[in-house]
Amino acid sequence: MSDKKQPLVSFIVTCYNLPHDMVKECLNSIINLSLRKAEREIILIDDGSDTDPLASLNDERNEIMYIRQKNGGLSSARNTGLRMATGKYIQFVDGDDRLVTEAYERCLDVVRYNEPDLVLFDSTDSDKVRINYELPEPMDGAHYMRHNNIHAVAWGYIFNRRILGNLRFTPGTLHEDEEFTPQLILHAEKVYSLNITAYYYRKRQGSITNNVNKRNIIKRLNDVERIITHLNYLADILPAGDKSAMKRRVAQLTMDYIYNTVILTRSAKQIEKRISRLETKGLFPLPDANYTTKYTIFRHLSKNRILRKIFEITLK
Repeated sequence: MSDKKQPLVSFIVTCYNLPHDMVKECLNSIINLSLRKAEREIILIDDGSDTDPLASLNDERNEIMYIRQKNGGLSSARNTGLRMATGKYIQFVDGDDRLVTEAYERCLDVVRYNEPDLVLFDSTDSDKVRINYELPEPMDGAHYMRHNNIHAVAWGYIFNRRILGNLRFTPGTLHEDEEFTPQLILHAEKVYSLNITAYYYRKRQGSITNNVNKRNIIKRLNDVERIITHLNYLADILPAGDKSAMKRRVAQLTMDYIYNTVILTRSAKQIEKRISRLETKGLFPLPDANYTTKYTIFRHLSKNRILRKIFEITLK
């Protein structure tokens, strides 16, 4: 029987054709945390890069578990990491980003001393870092979602692996976080939302989210529509408290989906076709709810065809 202690945190780092110095910087932002080697597990998933980054990671090689797989996309890479992870907590990190050491230490303090299910934090794309040592009251995931607009990015929180259950990312899907994160949050009974910037997000040319190729745009919109439909189906079979939380998220995603259809396609035909599909699924018009001022204004604007046309022209 092994007496090896379970790591406190498994860091699942994913990379595909990234500059090796970015991957190195990412890994060192984890290695330099206050966690002892036995307390951390760093799993680097190389999703079929053209060149092997391991040759450039001499100093980090003994600190990580390296897995190279056939290219299958970010969802597939993260799922591989989840299969390999043994830590009590899970943190996703994209290989071209890094953790903000001092701020992330605050997340680790909450994990060590408060036994959370999930700890949320903010990101930054600049050198400005926000650290707040005030500890908010915890709440369950449904309560959090009913009262907040969530940021669905999978690297925006650390979570207890036991709340994962059978939940996984859908392979081949863009914006896969939008499907994964709300379901995960609803599994959590003890959520802390910290007012800190613990993650450095690098805006990079050529990334999936910056790809404005027409085929990519249509796939992004189609994938988001599928996710909205799926989450709406789940909402209808959830208990009342969870249902209202998920319905709010579905409405937010639908609003964003319509907005992105306008600004990405600039096509009245695409807009009307996609809104028509939303109508047949009971997702449009948007629910009459005062989630936010922005939502209320957009709901009134989007339900009128003439106003939609004005909106489309204004954004051109």
